[in-house]
Amino acid sequence: MLDGLLGALAWFGRFSDPLAWLSVLAFGAGGLLSWRDSRLARPVTVAAWGVFAVFWLSVFHHFAFVQKSFIEGIGVLVAVPTSAYAGFLLARGRDSLFVLSRAIAAMGLIFFPFETIPALQEFLIESVTSQTAFLMELIGANPTIVSGTAVPGGSYPDYQSTFWFVDGGHTITYTILIACTGIGSMAIFGGLIAAVAAPLSRKLRALAVSIPVIYALNLVRNVFIGLGFGLQKFHFFPDLVMGLFGASDPYKVSYFIVDRVLAQSLSVLALVGVTWVVVRELPEIMVVIEDVLFMATGTEYDLRGALGVGVREAQRASDSTSGHRP
Repeated sequence: MLDGLLGALAWFGRFSDPLAWLSVLAFGAGGLLSWRDSRLARPVTVAAWGVFAVFWLSVFHHFAFVQKSFIEGIGVLVAVPTSAYAGFLLARGRDSLFVLSRAIAAMGLIFFPFETIPALQEFLIESVTSQTAFLMELIGANPTIVSGTAVPGGSYPDYQSTFWFVDGGHTITYTILIACTGIGSMAIFGGLIAAVAAPLSRKLRALAVSIPVIYALNLVRNVFIGLGFGLQKFHFFPDLVMGLFGASDPYKVSYFIVDRVLAQSLSVLALVGVTWVVVRELPEIMVVIEDVLFMATGTEYDLRGALGVGVREAQRASDSTSGHRP
């Protein structure tokens, strides 16, 4: 029975790209209608949340069983009911969710062209690969980069995106994929910043303190994973790790520890830090965080009031209007 369910989820995954575009278009339509105060905005956006829930279900098998990522797999599994619940709350009148809905539309418009257009994907992946190699060389490593098609048993595009290591005669490859470029995280912040109603100057400052930082941290992450895996620096508790991840190749132990455990956990902490910095520049984003907390706990929060960011921003606007610098 379990095998049949996993097979059905794997089959359903082939529809993930169309579902992604459909949800983005639906969120975009709902966002445009909400700005025009149309009565159609609510049903269209509620439907978009329903499609979004189905999209997350379509990618669950990929993240949980193909990528073998506990963090991403659990995150995707949580996203299915959360998306449906968001649609329910919006249908019941929680209008603040229109902001998050517009943000998702903007995120998709930033991310999916790089996910689905080969020319854009190749440019971004090869750029990140060359910059990762440059940082590796700065700390004394000498990585060899080959085409993705050279990976034994792999099915990667013909990009110069694979680091080739040899350990005791055994070949170890680490391929930079679109998920390794940081475009997903950058799309999240870009979408949030685009969706809120705020002066352009503060939106640009928020972009300036988030996008470059995310990009730089992602390069460091790639170096950490590439060398940790390629040089087998984290070969600890092999039997336990292989059992947890359902793997049989002992050379993958370092990869699972450095990427699936350490790098992904540290990435979550880094994104929390970036969020804090962005909120200081653009407190309007707090409405999205408050909505997420409400969906998670059922309790209303006034984070802007608790942290005082809304008060400081109001004072800044008042000083600017009167001709004073903050």
